[in-house]
Amino acid sequence: MKRKRPLAAWKMTAVLGAAMAFLCLPAVLAVAGVDDVRTTPRSRAAVEARTPELTDALAAKGLALGNPVYLRLTKEPAVMTAYVANEKGVYEAFRSWPVCAYSGKLGPKQAEGDLQAPEGFYSVSPGQMNPASSFHLSFDLGYPNAFDRAKGRTGSFLMVHGNCVSVGCYAMTDGAMEEIWTLMQAALDHGQPAVPVHIYPFPMTAANLQRHAADANEPFWRSLAPAWTEFEETGQVPAVRVAGGEYQVLPVS
Repeated sequence: MKRKRPLAAWKMTAVLGAAMAFLCLPAVLAVAGVDDVRTTPRSRAAVEARTPELTDALAAKGLALGNPVYLRLTKEPAVMTAYVANEKGVYEAFRSWPVCAYSGKLGPKQAEGDLQAPEGFYSVSPGQMNPASSFHLSFDLGYPNAFDRAKGRTGSFLMVHGNCVSVGCYAMTDGAMEEIWTLMQAALDHGQPAVPVHIYPFPMTAANLQRHAADANEPFWRSLAPAWTEFEETGQVPAVRVAGGEYQVLPVS
């Protein structure tokens, strides 16, 4: 399928091993230069089933299926929210889903096998979408990213997937995963190069940061906070780069 032009302004032992093998599929299947989301009978059925309701719900908010999507996840509370860009390129909250399960506790993933779910800034391109996952549908977060690698963090195949069971990933219900998948596939097929996925321990408010001030992860969390604030103030997803081994959040121009 040809991609449409961009719209204007826009993741114990045997069990763990088996699960990781299943979740490896996106990276195994991903091919450099893949521009379209791969499909399977399962993913096509999910999109067909979810498209009518999502189309109507988006239209009721002045939005459209295929507009750019931004996903923001917090561990506490365990929630994922999809934001969809309007005609002016401003992202509006569309729908939130409870995270059914995630591994570990507050704080970033540090090493392969620590069963910790990542925190930080990630993005999902078409080749990271896995329509043949053994956990219904899934996408690879792209951990470790440049920041994680600079910190010596290790791990692989960290996913968001269905089936409501986690071994280091973020698990959703199958129904929620179908809705998320449909939103992402439509956006990617309409030209969004990658869907940004920002993962926070909790909402990055001053009160929450103060509440966790004694935590060893507090400096890391403070490095995430500017991106949260920038999005809250502008409705735009800020660009984030890694310089000197640290996150730099670029102000929205």
